Amino acid sequence: MKIETKIFGHRGYPAKFAENSLEGFEYALENGADGIEFDVHLTRDQVPVVMHDEKINRTTDGKGNIKDYTHEELQQFHLENGETIPDLKDVFELIEKHDALANLEFKTDKYEYRGIEEIVLNMAREYEFRHPLIYSSFNLQTMLRCLEIDKDLDCNWLVYRKIADPEKVVSDNGLSGIHPNEYHDFDGIQRIWTIDDEKEAKELMEKNVAGIFTNDFVKMNELRTRCEAERS
Repeated sequence: MKIETKIFGHRGYPAKFAENSLEGFEYALENGADGIEFDVHLTRDQVPVVMHDEKINRTTDGKGNIKDYTHEELQQFHLENGETIPDLKDVFELIEKHDALANLEFKTDKYEYRGIEEIVLNMAREYEFRHPLIYSSFNLQTMLRCLEIDKDLDCNWLVYRKIADPEKVVSDNGLSGIHPNEYHDFDGIQRIWTIDDEKEAKELMEKNVAGIFTNDFVKMNELRTRCEAERS
């Protein structure tokens, strides 16, 4: 019996490649991930780029905040695989070529990046994706601003904690679902992060959650195949 849980490569395929790298995204998209997840910031001159942290220190050979560099200045720094920090447009071009899902996380929980929602959504309209983009953020206001621009967007609130009444939160805010770090007992859409433990993943798959984000999509794909065989 088919398991409906979708498996997303969290920041691509960081178990094997540099996180949030075009190399990792491409590998995931071409080797069985149902989708990829990635994070977006704005440069000082308001160009959207893909990286998890607000600072470039951990994942590049540079230092400092993304917001303090122009896009051109950022090009001097490199990921561990030698790539420059990916532009959002490069990731969009890659997604457009594949029949896969994509989750774009707005990294606005520390810096608001004024205007990031409109900049990103306008850019997304330039592409013909095979599936609607999934948007998420720990900053609920970011999701609400996206929905003000387009009420039909797939917007999801990222949360670190248990929500007392997830149905009400989703309904009251016009959200599509939630992206929590632990399972919630409700019938709505939930995609859980970051799941690398097979026992936990199997429990979530058996509950048919909408999706899981993982650092090793290959391992989770193999687990899902085994779970489906056990059901048949």
